[in-house]
Amino acid sequence: MPGNSFGQAFRYTTWGESHGPEIGCVLDGVPPGIALKESDIQVWLDKRRPGQSKYTTQRKEPDTVRIVSGVFEGQTTGTPLALVIENRDVRSKDYGDIADKFRPGHADMTYWAKYGLRDPRGGGRSSARETAMRVAAGAAARKVLDHVLGEGVRIRGALVQMGPHRIDRDAWDWDAIEANPFWCPDAKAAKAWEKYLDGIRKAGSSIGAVIEVVASGVPAGLGEPVYDKLDADLAKAMMSINAVKSVEIGAGLEAATLSGEDNADEMRMKDGKIAFLSNQAGGILGGISTGQDVVARFAVKPTSSILTPRKTVDRFGQETDIVTKGRHDPCVGIRAVPVGEAMMAIVLADHVLRHRAQCG
Repeated sequence: MPGNSFGQAFRYTTWGESHGPEIGCVLDGVPPGIALKESDIQVWLDKRRPGQSKYTTQRKEPDTVRIVSGVFEGQTTGTPLALVIENRDVRSKDYGDIADKFRPGHADMTYWAKYGLRDPRGGGRSSARETAMRVAAGAAARKVLDHVLGEGVRIRGALVQMGPHRIDRDAWDWDAIEANPFWCPDAKAAKAWEKYLDGIRKAGSSIGAVIEVVASGVPAGLGEPVYDKLDADLAKAMMSINAVKSVEIGAGLEAATLSGEDNADEMRMKDGKIAFLSNQAGGILGGISTGQDVVARFAVKPTSSILTPRKTVDRFGQETDIVTKGRHDPCVGIRAVPVGEAMMAIVLADHVLRHRAQCG
């Protein structure tokens, strides 16, 4: 199975399955001399960790990370950085009744079509459990950004829509995201979502969401102008997250409704520097960062594991029905917020190192 690695100058490879003994990742390209300890990574993993509220899967995983190579006496050595997390709360028996059935909306049928076999225990390699290692890699990427650029880059994510319910952007407050279980920047919307999602959860159903990730303090000049555009790499990074079905940069799809006058991010000089009057481009023009906030947005589909019986077939070609039991997120978009932040950090770290290699 190829395709388990991401990035060029900053490159990581993940391994492991949802119900295997461990999951892990190996990172290449981390510069030497960066102060790094397990707690630097753990703080970000704790944001993604399951079982923190009734609105996420009740699988109880501490997600305690171990650094097993690449660090000596508290500093990175420049050699491969290897990180490991043990799977503690595995209940494979939850999947015994559906081992031969293809769950609608899951990768069961496609894995079977490609490999002739699949791991039914929580989806195996296709499980969102893999994203824990993306968050771990993202923590290392943040340290790389601080090492090369200073501590000027800040990456934050927020849930901006749950089902049909959107936030009021005029009420956006970054401080509010830490005060509710949804990472929502609109306190009033978050309160309404509690009742809304509780009803969906109790019904055994699920709902989709939209996540927005904003990187502030990104310098101008990152990205390549043709195939390795910064926004192209961001789109691939976000699209590679489990359950993501669309990605937008800046105005995104709304750009199709704008006039040329409205879409043009006009410029003036301020304190001897170029200042933009708007940011419809999401901080990227011609594949290269402008120095404005880099803004990416992605939509996550509803969790496919629901209690309502669904029509399906099994691996023997027989028509049947299926009910997916076990512990699942009623809105997987909640835990996708730190994953989106991590992928933003990884792409930026990769392009920072690539830019330094070419342009000094």
